Amino acid sequence: MTALRISLVARAAGVFAAMTVAAAGSALAADPVKVGLALDISGPFASGGAETRDAINLAIKLLDGKLGGYPAEFIQADTAGSPDQAKQVVDRFIQQNKIDFFTGPTPSNVALAVGPGLFAAKVPFITSNPGPSQWAGAQCNPYFFGQSYQNDTWDEAAGAYASDKGFKNAFIIAPNYPAGRDHLTGFKRRFKGAIGAEVYSKVGQLDYAAELAQIRALKPDAVYFFLPGGMGINFIKQFVGSGLSKDITLVTSPASADEDTISAVGEPMLGLFSTSQWSHDLPNAANAKFVSEFRKAYNRYPTFYAAQAYDAILAMDAAVRDVKGNVKDKPAVLKALKAAKFESIRGPFKYDNNNFPIQDYYLRVIGKNAEGKITNKTLSTPLKAYRDAYHDQCKMS
Repeated sequence: MTALRISLVARAAGVFAAMTVAAAGSALAADPVKVGLALDISGPFASGGAETRDAINLAIKLLDGKLGGYPAEFIQADTAGSPDQAKQVVDRFIQQNKIDFFTGPTPSNVALAVGPGLFAAKVPFITSNPGPSQWAGAQCNPYFFGQSYQNDTWDEAAGAYASDKGFKNAFIIAPNYPAGRDHLTGFKRRFKGAIGAEVYSKVGQLDYAAELAQIRALKPDAVYFFLPGGMGINFIKQFVGSGLSKDITLVTSPASADEDTISAVGEPMLGLFSTSQWSHDLPNAANAKFVSEFRKAYNRYPTFYAAQAYDAILAMDAAVRDVKGNVKDKPAVLKALKAAKFESIRGPFKYDNNNFPIQDYYLRVIGKNAEGKITNKTLSTPLKAYRDAYHDQCKMS
C-alpha cells in the first residue's frame, strides 16, 4: 500500500514552496530519503527552473514517490537565480531538513555559492544543469556529480562545427557570470578562425541594439551566443528583425535553441544551429519513454533542462537502490552514484575521473517536422565520447 502526501508551505520572506512526497513502503528504511530541490522558478533563469521542476515532478510520479524503492521526501524551494537566497535555502535544507541529496539550481554562480556548504556537510550534489569549470579541474570534489555537462563542452562542439564549415571570423557574446565565461572559452578552444569581438553583456539584459550595431560593423561569418532564457529570446528576435540573419549564421547552445525558446520566438528560429549532449529525437528506448511521458503530462516537448533533471533523479534512484536504502553510508553512496547504473535518456552513461560525463555532443538545426511543428532535428555528432578540457587537472580517480 502506498500513500502519497504533498504539502505546500508558503513563506513570507521571498517566494518559497516546499513539496514533500512521502511513500509508506518497506520497513527497511526507518526514515525517508530526503532530497533538497533548489529551483529557479522566478528570476532571470525561470524558464529553465520551470522545466527542471516539471521533469523532477514527472520522475517522482513515475517512481511512485520513492527512490530505489524506498520512501522519499522531496523538499522544493525557489532560489530565484540568487546566490544569496540559494545559500539561505541550502543552509535550511542541511540544518533543518537533514537532506541526503541535492539538485536543482540552473546557473553556475548559484551552484558555486552553495557547493562548499553541501560538500562540508557531505551531501551529494547531483547537478541538473550547471557544470562550472572550477569543479571539473583542480577543485573537483567527490560530492559533486556533473549529471548534465561541463560548461565549456557545448561550445567546443559549436566551435568545431564552425571551423568545419569554414567560417573565418566570429562574433561571440554571453552574459558576464561564471557560466558565460566558461561557454565562450569553450567556443574559442575549438574555433580555428578569428574572434572579431568577445562581448560580455549584463545578466538579464533584454536590449541588444548596441551589440547588433557592433555585429553589423564587423560583418562576421557567424555569431555564437550563449544567452539563456529571456536574454536569448530577445537577442534572436532582434537579430532576425534587424536583417542580419540574411548574411550571418547564428550558432548557439540549447540554452537558446530548445523547445521553450522556440515556443516563445516562433518562425525567426528557423535555420538556427545549436549543439547539445541531448535532443528529443535521440533514438533510444529510455529517451522515447521520457519524451512520450513528458508530452503526455505537459503537452509540449521537453527541453535539455528537463532531460538533465530527469536523469538526475534516475541517478539518485539507482544509487539508493544499490545501497539498499542506507544513504547514511556516504562512501557507499558515492560509489553507487559513480557507478551510474541507471538507464540514461542519453544512452549508455559514464562519469570521467572528475565526475563529469564522457558523452557525445550533437549538432542540431531548427526546422519544421512532418507535422509542421517548429522543432530541433539532430544532424551529426561533432564530438564523440568527449572528455572535457579540465579532467586531467582533477586528482580524483
